[in-house]
Amino acid sequence: MSSQLSIVGGGMVGACLALALQPFARQAGWRIRLVEAHPPGDKVQTSYDARATALSHGSRLLLERLGVWQALAQGAEPIRHIHVSDRGHPGITRLDAHQEGVPALGYVVENALLGQVLLSALDREVVEWLAPARVVRLQAQVGGYALDIEQQGQLSQLETDLLVLADGGRSGLLDQLGVHREVKPYGQAAIIANVSSAEGHNSVAYERFTQSGPLALLPLSSKRSALVWTLPEDQAAEVAALPDPLFLARLQEAFGYRMGALTQVGARACYPLQLIEAQEQVRPHLVVLGNAAHSLHPIAGQGFNLSLRDTLALADTLIAAGRQQRLPGDLAVLQEYLQRQQRDQRQTVAFSDYLTRLFSNSQPLLTIGRNLGLLGLDLLPPARRLFARQAMGLKA
Repeated sequence: MSSQLSIVGGGMVGACLALALQPFARQAGWRIRLVEAHPPGDKVQTSYDARATALSHGSRLLLERLGVWQALAQGAEPIRHIHVSDRGHPGITRLDAHQEGVPALGYVVENALLGQVLLSALDREVVEWLAPARVVRLQAQVGGYALDIEQQGQLSQLETDLLVLADGGRSGLLDQLGVHREVKPYGQAAIIANVSSAEGHNSVAYERFTQSGPLALLPLSSKRSALVWTLPEDQAAEVAALPDPLFLARLQEAFGYRMGALTQVGARACYPLQLIEAQEQVRPHLVVLGNAAHSLHPIAGQGFNLSLRDTLALADTLIAAGRQQRLPGDLAVLQEYLQRQQRDQRQTVAFSDYLTRLFSNSQPLLTIGRNLGLLGLDLLPPARRLFARQAMGLKA
């Protein structure tokens, strides 16, 4: 039973889905089409300012399933310790990979390497790659969707049995389809940059909660750390634009000296933070995936890891349906996927949102409560283990 599957968005989520489906698609005669607006890079572009993604231990296990972890491992910086603190208060929690029985709590991988490894693993006889190409119009029809695609100034129409929208949190295609998204602004913006320090990170990921918002420094190669610094929206752009010495001084004041003096900062990006959730993730012949389905605050590092779990669950559901001679676009099949993932999605979104709101609030009673909570996690191994397993993307 031949089927045509189209994935709009050839980034990390879309490429992972194509890769997960690829072996069964080869056997079943399915055709997979990846439509991506940006041309694929020919090689990894390494630079001081290279952007990176935090992968949980659970995501490592899923990438091993996909057969790509070995290629990623040499460029992945391990997180062996996590240090969570509240600036100006005694509450501290420490997580340790050895205590959790894993080689690392997570890893930080530069996006360019992750993208190259995923795309290199695709079989072009099974996965058709359209890039740069843009879907300008979608139309539901009997048995699937029609896609109007613009490529090199030319328009063409393609049909698909299953359409997966994985084109990011600002997907205009969802608007075309009338898929409502619930948006909860945090009143914060994130400054993203890479920084270096005199003493290096020693494989520690730092989560630091300040009066102005959460701050994270994640370990990268060459003594660099990936910074995610959340500030009130009306301050962030001004801080991001400071000259390097003034920016480092402000960051040092907020973070402290756990890595010694901060010595270098690269280019800064700044964007507003919101919790965005699509109110529909499945329709007949349609799945919304990745940031298009749910965009989370970056401070807890849960966004891509949740999307990867969704992706593998969707692939497993589609493959199981294919083996039963069921059509991949059947609503009943897609609802099985969603029911399978709803608990994980709700727990992860709630965990991320709760941490963000709790540690962005300076009310005295909440400050006392969260510090008692951090101390309790540090002193009570069972509670710390539950927290660690959530952070690692594992079931409690």
